[in-house]
Amino acid sequence: MLRTGQQYREGLQDGREIWIDGERVKDVTVHPAFKPIVDVKSRMYDIAHEDAFRDTFGYDEGGDRCSTLLRRPTQQRHWWESWCALDAFFKDIKGVVTRVGDETVGEMWSLYDGRDVLNKIDPRFAANISNHIDRVLHDDVFHVSANTDPKGDRSIRPQDQDPDMMVHVVKETDAGIIIRGAKYETAAAYADQAFLKPTVGAWTDEKQSDYAVGCIVKMGAPGVKHVCRSGFAGRGRKEDYPLSNGFDEVDTLMILDNVLIPWEDVFFYRFTEGARYIRSTLHRYSAFPYVLRILYTADMMIGAAMWNCRQTGLDKMQAVREKLADMVAYREGIRAHLAASIALAETSPGGLLMPNQSLLYAGRIHACSNLPQVMHIARELCGGQLCVTPNVATFEASGTKTWMDKFYSLNQNWMADDRRKLLAFARDLLNSDYAGHRLTFVQFAQAPHFNHLNALYQSFDFSGPLDMVKQFAGLSDRIDAKPAVAPVKSAA
Repeated sequence: MLRTGQQYREGLQDGREIWIDGERVKDVTVHPAFKPIVDVKSRMYDIAHEDAFRDTFGYDEGGDRCSTLLRRPTQQRHWWESWCALDAFFKDIKGVVTRVGDETVGEMWSLYDGRDVLNKIDPRFAANISNHIDRVLHDDVFHVSANTDPKGDRSIRPQDQDPDMMVHVVKETDAGIIIRGAKYETAAAYADQAFLKPTVGAWTDEKQSDYAVGCIVKMGAPGVKHVCRSGFAGRGRKEDYPLSNGFDEVDTLMILDNVLIPWEDVFFYRFTEGARYIRSTLHRYSAFPYVLRILYTADMMIGAAMWNCRQTGLDKMQAVREKLADMVAYREGIRAHLAASIALAETSPGGLLMPNQSLLYAGRIHACSNLPQVMHIARELCGGQLCVTPNVATFEASGTKTWMDKFYSLNQNWMADDRRKLLAFARDLLNSDYAGHRLTFVQFAQAPHFNHLNALYQSFDFSGPLDMVKQFAGLSDRIDAKPAVAPVKSAA
């Protein structure tokens, strides 16, 4: 059944060990670094119970009311409905967040597609992934993703240094496996569970390895420790940093100190083929909601830049319009790739409907690689006042308010308060510590760019261009035009 925000908060009261800035967190739901983002996730639960949004965020399945955002996609409309739900949510909270569950459950769907691979190890593992997908859906679990390890010295094998630099199995028991190591994970401290899977490592030429493990880790399990980076919430007043204080998704070094993983939570273990499979298909579904977030970030940048140009009258200049058009082209390129990936969706090996892989991965490259340039265009259009404007206290203080009203009022329509609000929003979006963090996050949250390019290479059907040139150039029939990797056939 769909949970409420209160039920979600109560689920976090499980004695989990969380540290931030050297302090042990007593209650993650009220700690100032976490409360804003916990409130956001709570809102995602509560909005699904409101009459105005009931059919947007929920649907009926098996006698339960389930989340639209966690539904296994089998039809094109499922992707459109998920998009509509996210649109409604971002507009309701007046911001964009990445880790709320819909963008990580897709990684489990990818492993669901590989049940035949899991069956080579043990049929129980294939059943485990099916059971967990059902549990996430019907129990409305906040599920995140534990991905990258500290790794240590990458020039040597994990086995030849401190083995804990990459998560590994140290013991097998009747109850399950014992794992050690650490993972960096966004939102782990206030999530229910994480799908832990291996980083590509030096074991890839082996048939078995203690580092090849995929499983579910409960965030409050004994031995799980959350060591968090400093939060952006609380740095200055919300009026000065509306995004930092509302939507910071705190990242965690999740330390696994001899954590027991019950057998029912294990998806693969020591089987490197399973590890290679999940790494190669990991973002088959999750890339869609991830890229969709960047579309909304692009809208915020365009809106901030355009309002500034209208405030100052610069929107009438051809050079300014050209820069705005560049931003729009970037934004529409993202939207086009997402819409086309739904329109030409493909049937997955497991019978689900996945976005067209070539179009989706091409869209991810476009969105991620061009984001720094588009952010800089937005900075240019917002002008130098972006980095020199005083904070809200200066606009309120009796000794300075008159001067702020004088120099920040543009005309009868644009008074100082609106000017300050726009510059504060744009500064937090483009120039703040939070903005820099978000930019770096986008560059690596779904692996670095060379992995993005490799995913596109592996998913593109080269037989079309090869056959075309073979025929146009009159090449011999002896030429083999088969693609290096056979793509999944389209359902369209």
